[in-house]
Amino acid sequence: MTGVDAYFICAVPRTGSSLLCGLLASTGVAGRPEAYFRVPDEPLWAARWGLPAGEWHYRDYVRAALAAGRTGNGVFGAKLMWGTLDRVVEGLAAGNPELAGADDALLRRAFGRTAFVHLRRDDVLAQAVSWLRAEQTGRWTDTAPDAVDAAGPATGKPRYDPDGIDELLRTIAEHQAAWDTWFARYGITPHRVRYEDLAADPPGVTRGLLDALGLPSAGVPVRPRHARQADALNAEWIARHRAGT
Repeated sequence: MTGVDAYFICAVPRTGSSLLCGLLASTGVAGRPEAYFRVPDEPLWAARWGLPAGEWHYRDYVRAALAAGRTGNGVFGAKLMWGTLDRVVEGLAAGNPELAGADDALLRRAFGRTAFVHLRRDDVLAQAVSWLRAEQTGRWTDTAPDAVDAAGPATGKPRYDPDGIDELLRTIAEHQAAWDTWFARYGITPHRVRYEDLAADPPGVTRGLLDALGLPSAGVPVRPRHARQADALNAEWIARHRAGT
């Protein structure tokens, strides 16, 4: 994974992807990773980049994303939730029909030497609780309401919902398995990051990732832009779910 032009943080919601993106962006050498390719957000990004509303081709969108997401050393970063990947490869295949079905080749043609980071969380119950609460309140980060990973309307009020937690546990398992299957299909060995390690040592994990990507890590700034959101309510819901109450 040395000498990369681009990398993707491959994740499932509530694994610390926003935290990791902010940490990497703060270094100034690892691109400016964001969820550029989430379909509901495309019009917002396109407008920000000055693309004509409703008239741009996907290749133009990718070109604009590359310009926005690169740092001065030419490195591009972005995050992909499972499901977002389909949109990217379908859009790229429209301009490269000879590579349809060859996801890895499509990505390399568009982004150059591409590396993958697989971000996951061991405590999936805590992940599901965090996901449910974010969906209910519409608050995905500590800084501002954020719909980047939202899957439904927000009520603004957190409400314990054991069935909702169970459904998200199934979704997490399905999406993690899908990532594993995709990596295996294309013979990709991603750099793996555990949320628990990231939360315990953000600078250390970030510098370790820079090393894996072949980017300078010594002396670069590493500053978080997001803080941990879990609180006593998360702990209460986790305990209730484990007790079956």
